[in-house]
Amino acid sequence: MSGPARQAGNAWSGGTLIANARIVTPGGVLDGGWIWLRNAEIAAIGGPSDPLPSAAASAERIDGDGGWALPGFVDVHVHGGAGHDFMDADESLAGIEAIARFHAKHGTTGMLATSLTASREELTAMIDRASRYMAGDMPFAQVLGVHLEGPFVSLKWKGAQNPDYIGPPQLDWLDEWAARYPGVLKLQTLAPELPGALDYIERLASHGIVPAAGHTDATYEQIVAAADRGLRHAVHTFNAMTPLHHRNPGTVGAVLTDDRISAEVIADGHHVHHAAIKVLSRSKGNGKVILVTDAMAAAGMPDGEGYELGGLPVVLTCGVARLKDGGNLAGSTLTMIGAFRHMVREVGIDIPAASAMASGNPARQLGLDGVTGSLEARKRADVLLLNEALELRAVWARGRLQE
Repeated sequence: MSGPARQAGNAWSGGTLIANARIVTPGGVLDGGWIWLRNAEIAAIGGPSDPLPSAAASAERIDGDGGWALPGFVDVHVHGGAGHDFMDADESLAGIEAIARFHAKHGTTGMLATSLTASREELTAMIDRASRYMAGDMPFAQVLGVHLEGPFVSLKWKGAQNPDYIGPPQLDWLDEWAARYPGVLKLQTLAPELPGALDYIERLASHGIVPAAGHTDATYEQIVAAADRGLRHAVHTFNAMTPLHHRNPGTVGAVLTDDRISAEVIADGHHVHHAAIKVLSRSKGNGKVILVTDAMAAAGMPDGEGYELGGLPVVLTCGVARLKDGGNLAGSTLTMIGAFRHMVREVGIDIPAASAMASGNPARQLGLDGVTGSLEARKRADVLLLNEALELRAVWARGRLQE
């Protein structure tokens, strides 16, 4: 990430003005537009003919050089990065900070700390650490809440989830977590075909937590029945779920055709072929596709052994993480800017639509679209500046320039 060219100005009192950029807004692209960041908010935004507010005269001015200004990315499925995992028992919270700092450098301004299948005690400890971090200053990417991936998933489609802790849904666990950490749990992945899963999905929804299908052996009919009870999300679509067959459409068929369900996809060129992502985006429409990294601790780290995911040994080869035993894909080393570029360059999605998949759609799924996910006045100053080659020049998270 190369730093932006600046002109002198009082950034503390006047904020930051990004000018001469293609500003991606919900209403369209403002060519040669400007955006003014002040006091952690987007103070104002306009096209080339719109007058600047007089108070912006003292702002630190950055020339966008005709590049792109996008809303910061929101990653609802990320396990770690820079050698750390959200499941690490790090009471100092330094591991969480390292993850947030790493992903902020790659365009993520908001994320869900994502668990792995583990014991009740380990999951509670992870939620507790995330909750304490959320109560602090959060100078890098904002931890917006917790995504519990498991432990109520299918053994058949466990992927890189630890089978020792997989089991049926436990309503008392959920009720305890929701009461003890109100508002922290945002999303949970489970297999809807498991005994008790439909009641659990309904309870998730009653707590304001997004119920998600993943690591599942569910039939088409079981996914539709789950959506009737509140299922609204599919985790890493195509991966670790029953595939589409013309006489047995499976989980994938239900996800593709049920408009109630938003669909994650790991757009790294390894987990899903770009043609399958085209099928997904054409079936769901741009408003229901959500880009995620599913990044593990090895993201940003060199190839080799010595990595783990949920206590299972992982080998990183040419940037691809696989379980040492069996060779299953073990999360990814993807970043959100990498996913965004893949969608534009390989899948053929236009920049505003790819931006929505990486920012607006996930923010809306979490009910946070009034705060972040798009470039609009009075929203949080989560902003990316890219050059014409879609390389990051600068990232602001809550108005703070990430360096």
